[in-house]
Amino acid sequence: MTARRYLILASLLFVAIFAATNLISQSWFSGARADFTESKLYTLSDGSKSTLKDLSEPIDLTFVYTRSVGQEFPAIRAYAVRVRELLDAYQSVGGANIRLREIDPAPFSTAEDEALAAGLVAVDTNGSDPLYFGLIGRNAVDDERVIPFLAPEQETSFEYDLTRMITRLDRPEPASVGLLSTLPGMQSLTDEAGYVIRREIGKTFTIELIDPDFVELPGEIDILMLVHPPELSEWQLWQIDQFVLRTGRALFLIDPAAKTAQGTGPFNMTNRQIRSDLNHFASVWGVRLDDTAIADTETALSIQADAGEGRTTVLRHPLFLAIPPALMSSDNLITSDLGRTVNLGAPGRFLVNDGAPGNREILMQTGQAPSTIPADRAAIDISAGDTVALYEATDTGPAPLAVRLTGPLITAFPDGAPDLDIPEDPVFGELARAAAAEAPPHISTSAIDAEIIFIADADMVDDGLHLNLESGIPFADNTTFILNALDSLSGGSDLMSLRARAPGRRPMVTVDKMREEAQERFFSEQARLEARLATSQERLEELQTVGATGGFFDGDLSAELTENEKTELARLREDIVRTRASLRQIEREFRSDIDALELKLRLFTILGGPLIIGLLGLLLWSRNSRRAKV
Repeated sequence: MTARRYLILASLLFVAIFAATNLISQSWFSGARADFTESKLYTLSDGSKSTLKDLSEPIDLTFVYTRSVGQEFPAIRAYAVRVRELLDAYQSVGGANIRLREIDPAPFSTAEDEALAAGLVAVDTNGSDPLYFGLIGRNAVDDERVIPFLAPEQETSFEYDLTRMITRLDRPEPASVGLLSTLPGMQSLTDEAGYVIRREIGKTFTIELIDPDFVELPGEIDILMLVHPPELSEWQLWQIDQFVLRTGRALFLIDPAAKTAQGTGPFNMTNRQIRSDLNHFASVWGVRLDDTAIADTETALSIQADAGEGRTTVLRHPLFLAIPPALMSSDNLITSDLGRTVNLGAPGRFLVNDGAPGNREILMQTGQAPSTIPADRAAIDISAGDTVALYEATDTGPAPLAVRLTGPLITAFPDGAPDLDIPEDPVFGELARAAAAEAPPHISTSAIDAEIIFIADADMVDDGLHLNLESGIPFADNTTFILNALDSLSGGSDLMSLRARAPGRRPMVTVDKMREEAQERFFSEQARLEARLATSQERLEELQTVGATGGFFDGDLSAELTENEKTELARLREDIVRTRASLRQIEREFRSDIDALELKLRLFTILGGPLIIGLLGLLLWSRNSRRAKV
């Protein structure tokens, strides 16, 4: 064989081996990946694996993607690859119980008819064809669940959404939650309105709204959920008591100073109900809500505050708490997998009596030296400075913020059912009598062991405490905490660890640390200067008012002032100018280190690459020059 022919045959053989290796590796190792992300976002979670292995019937998943249109958008094209890979992983683990197919809905095709009939969103791309990019799930009895559009910005929660869809298809009848609340964001009649937490509960559970004037609780609910409930009558409290003894599952969010509460009268901010509690049961449950709110400098949440004259500043407000995972129970499934803070607004504290029936476990607590704040002060827009002025650290240690009660309980009504207050309206009165007559007989001890979760804050459901309101991306685990609690009460735990995997923002740790250090250095001086400025401005307005009474018509505002008052007026004006200058200087110093870091990063980003390449070029040139001389 000639050398020329040998080279040609070797080249052809190499090309054939290369192609065959690619085809085989694509088939054998298509699902293999190395996941170096912090939260293992590209590794199928234990919760998903458990759900897939325990499926009781086959689930059909239809991936709907207009490939030709999606190719024009890099973000959509890349996310489609991620979706396919995850669906293949689900099929690999689920085996015969996950039946996967993909359709490409061309215009006026049967595939497009199927997508539209399922409720998928057709996105107008300003081109000839719309973009379909969603997922349809069906079970053996044709129950259907849909993700209408797979938004790339929601990639981090895709596995959770997919596993939740499969769970709902495998178990079509979700647990029922009876919800009683006075907060408008929790009273929505639909699953698409109200707070985000309210909407997320509706996606996983069936919600039965309870009227504040209820005579009997809904008969088919599995979990009772109270979020800042109204003041309840003895009969209503007895209904709750009997539900807990018979069904044993309840979640209570109660608050001594609810900032999100609203009143019903013309002066609704003054007529609002700021406190809710269930202290009627304190003796038998061993959990009492204190009368005061809690502030805590150790877990204070950083918020934006008005600094006057159109300026804003970032400061830590001790009345708004960001409870880190380190201050939550690591042994309980509800909190063990949480990776972010749970944010609270003017929470209360629980007084725990371990001598009462049942077992109590603290799920969440403050730092070592919290302070009590009067509830009426905490419920208004009290500033960080005023909160610090009221701050008196307690010597009792951390304050319990969330408690889990388990075990057999006894009734808080040893004498049986109380009398029912019959409404004056004859129709409602007759309905109330009928409901009372059908009430189950009174029981004094638990029919099953109870599981009750208490949270000493209702404001945590407000979107502003845990969500970026512009992007909708969570920066705290408030929603996850509530859903985990409901999952625990309903007996489902597979979604708990998976739900906590979805990360929010990636904080700039160095910048946050620099901001906290600057806050500690400048907070007291800034507060002193702001108080001084407010006092000076108040006195200046008084003097100007006095001067204006006599000098209005001749334009001399100081005509009625004495010489001492005129001197004081001039001094106040100078003092206000100096104080404002000092505040501006503090604000500049507050950001000086951060600005310097930003400048260094910009210089490194802009100049670093060219300088490194230039140095490498000089080194190569120098080495070649030395070799040439040799």
